[in-house]
Amino acid sequence: MTYRTYTHADVLTVGVEQGWADPRTDPRDISVGEWLARQAAALIPFDLVNGRPVNPYAPTGIRYGRNQLGHWGEQVCADAIVTGVDRDGQVWLVMVERGDGYGWALPGGYVDPGEDPTDAAFRELAEETGLMAGPASEHSTTLPVRYVPDPRASDEAWMVTVPTRVDLGGGWGVLPDVLGCDDARRAVWVRADSYADLVHDLSGTYGGLVFAAHRALLRDVLTDTTDRERVPQ
Repeated sequence: MTYRTYTHADVLTVGVEQGWADPRTDPRDISVGEWLARQAAALIPFDLVNGRPVNPYAPTGIRYGRNQLGHWGEQVCADAIVTGVDRDGQVWLVMVERGDGYGWALPGGYVDPGEDPTDAAFRELAEETGLMAGPASEHSTTLPVRYVPDPRASDEAWMVTVPTRVDLGGGWGVLPDVLGCDDARRAVWVRADSYADLVHDLSGTYGGLVFAAHRALLRDVLTDTTDRERVPQ
């Protein structure tokens, strides 16, 4: 069997220069103690084989290297799933157009060291859309951690996310303003009565596609949303 080895050149150049990539080019340069600490803290357990981390959802097609990601092993992210229902009973979802060309995604990003994932979701929501909300809101729910099938991942570098649901309720005549900030080109409300509606609205209105890493998550969430009775407030 042939194992593909690949790390994008940006990881080893601008990634290291800008601080988002680990300068160590071989995961075996990371100490055993550090790996044990990472495994103990991991939200989804993973194995270490001969000093190399193994994606619990491998294979990805790239056995060795980091593909386009800067870290080795698991990286924890947080995503904000913000919905509101208009006066006609239609569900709308906040989406952002990624600046890296990978399509339309939920507002989200890396959880900083020591940061609570729910706090991170609200921080990223504000940074990428300008929409301010608070974790103390009775309309927010932190969902279980899940693996993210990110197209930039490899068997040695991968993503997990802790999503946060934010339900703004019903009866909206005009939904709160959102705008693309930080690394988001645009932020918009997309019709999302179902995942099919979301895909159709993104394609027809913006000529866009759903970010591959968020497709399964959005299918699950929007199925749950449409199964619930929506009563305008």
